[in-house]
Amino acid sequence: MKTLLLLLLALLDLGQAQGALHRVALKRHQSLRKKLRARGQLSEFWKSQNLDMIQFTESCTKDQGTNEPLINYLDVEYFGTISIGSPPQNFTVIFDTGSSNLWVPSVYCTSPACKSHPVFHPSQSNTYSELGTSFSIQYGTGSLSGIIGADQVTVGGLTVIGQQFGESVKEPGQTFVNAEFDGILGLGYPSLAAGGVTPVFDNMMAQNLVDLPIFSVYMSSDPQGGSSSELTFGGYDSSHFSGSLNWVPVTKQAYWQIALDKILVGDTVTFCSEGCQAIVDTGTSLITGPSHKIKQLQEAIGAAPMDGEDFVDGMKLCSSGFQGLDIQPPSGPLWILGDVFIRQFYSVFDRGNNRVGLAPAVP
Repeated sequence: MKTLLLLLLALLDLGQAQGALHRVALKRHQSLRKKLRARGQLSEFWKSQNLDMIQFTESCTKDQGTNEPLINYLDVEYFGTISIGSPPQNFTVIFDTGSSNLWVPSVYCTSPACKSHPVFHPSQSNTYSELGTSFSIQYGTGSLSGIIGADQVTVGGLTVIGQQFGESVKEPGQTFVNAEFDGILGLGYPSLAAGGVTPVFDNMMAQNLVDLPIFSVYMSSDPQGGSSSELTFGGYDSSHFSGSLNWVPVTKQAYWQIALDKILVGDTVTFCSEGCQAIVDTGTSLITGPSHKIKQLQEAIGAAPMDGEDFVDGMKLCSSGFQGLDIQPPSGPLWILGDVFIRQFYSVFDRGNNRVGLAPAVP
């Protein structure tokens, strides 16, 4: 009987993994940091954002999804394509589990960033509805603002009807001008959404577009990009990881927030000896934590600042994957497990059971 039960559980898990999966290819592009460094503009960016060039720190009140640190997007390299409207208008977006709104540039935007990216033309869509509600998201030293409209949004072959989204008419400074992405599609919980908008994945579930209330992320470590990185809706793909998924409960339904037992450097418990909170965030490239902790961590791994721009390890130019980010109460302090972490651990986001599944990613 015990053998039969284990077999049924294994088949159930296999069925979950092999359900109707809807895949979005994630293309790996050059990060904004690398583009700015190549142009000799990185130091200028640090100064313009009032950032500590040595410790990579930024202080923000990361609360209710309306305040996002710009530094989060500096190293993001994985982007996917969505379409809005009928006929479809295509946009390259960051799929961000650390926020919950969908926004793209509007044809009415006059900011410099909008001139270098595709913009949404509401008059060219047969399915667009004007709502007229305004929205604003604070990004570090500047704000992104605009109006909320509604239209059909297609992601990975799934078409969400009546999705409310932000049409930005003002984008902060020069930050987004050189970015590879046009907008952001948030995959966090509804409580983070600015303007009370229902997030895309919540509408996917409500409109019965996915068999299971799950999405998963695989980020290839191939520095040349490759074609295997993907976001999967409706389940997970067991070919992307080894062993079994380790399920960790969500401790607060806003970000995908989980509890860390401890953080070790080598075999030594160095941080979070009594536990701490972290979020699994596809919209942040590095692993971030309180700035004073990250400074200690950089020193512990032998990293040293170089040219006021990067921490490097040893003689080779090997950028550290850690960065200081002070998230103030009521949300903080929080550690963020960004793409550096997700490349190592296949990540499954289960809204049905409010948990995150992690397993070693297959290279």
